[in-house]
Amino acid sequence: MSTTTELRDANVTLAGLAFHYVEWGRPGGQPLVLLHGITGHARTWDRFAPDLAHGFRVIALDQRGHGDSQAAPDADYTVATMARDLGAFAGALGLGTFTLLGLSMGGRVAIAFAGSEPRRVERLVIVDIGPEIHLPGLQRIRGMMAGAAERLESVEQAMEYVRRANPLYDEAELRHRVTHGLKRLPDGSLAWKYDRALREMMRAGGRRDDTDLWGPLGRIACPTLLVRGVESDILSPEIAKRMLQTLPDGRLVEVAGAGHTVPGDQPAAFSRAVRDFLGA
Repeated sequence: MSTTTELRDANVTLAGLAFHYVEWGRPGGQPLVLLHGITGHARTWDRFAPDLAHGFRVIALDQRGHGDSQAAPDADYTVATMARDLGAFAGALGLGTFTLLGLSMGGRVAIAFAGSEPRRVERLVIVDIGPEIHLPGLQRIRGMMAGAAERLESVEQAMEYVRRANPLYDEAELRHRVTHGLKRLPDGSLAWKYDRALREMMRAGGRRDDTDLWGPLGRIACPTLLVRGVESDILSPEIAKRMLQTLPDGRLVEVAGAGHTVPGDQPAAFSRAVRDFLGA
């Protein structure tokens, strides 16, 4: 593995909360920040990031309560708060302006940030999410998280559970995501790394977040790529169409054979679409 594509682990403290991130590429390269979806983590980008590392300093953040970052003590996982985390993170790393890519929950955080700080984002990629979430997909995600076991006996048990919600996911990609999304408990069993409070919210009917993202979407000044899985139940064609009408400079790529988790369902097609947009 070359030094350009080699993964590097790091940590930073923001407003008293410890955050973990990983990066690839030259430290002085143009920054590309990657944001994962709910229940995800920074290591879900391990296959994608090296494709961009020759042209960018690729940085994947474990957002609060996910991966190896600290859980929010007040269970605050609102989009506005997580967008402030992103701003503080970029400031701590001295990024200045940067390219931003967000999947699902990370895409909503990216919309909020790029809409409030338009001069700081050079290009934006929003992956299968919008200011509104198509109801069938929202109900599916809530049900999946609400039904998650708190303790698991094996990686295979976790794989079976995650596969039910991600039927199109590449097998190797899914195993990688699941393996890095688990932690070992003192008794030898396994548990999900992401904050249990998020599952409790889903069991109580869902996260309470009234953030309006249509306004911020219309204030995004940079060229923006919207990536939609053709079989997505989260980003409907109608919502995607309205997003393109709202974005000052937006374009759409639809990926065949992909549902909501486009980078995991069709890794090669997703990487190609992003590389084409970024000119990498």
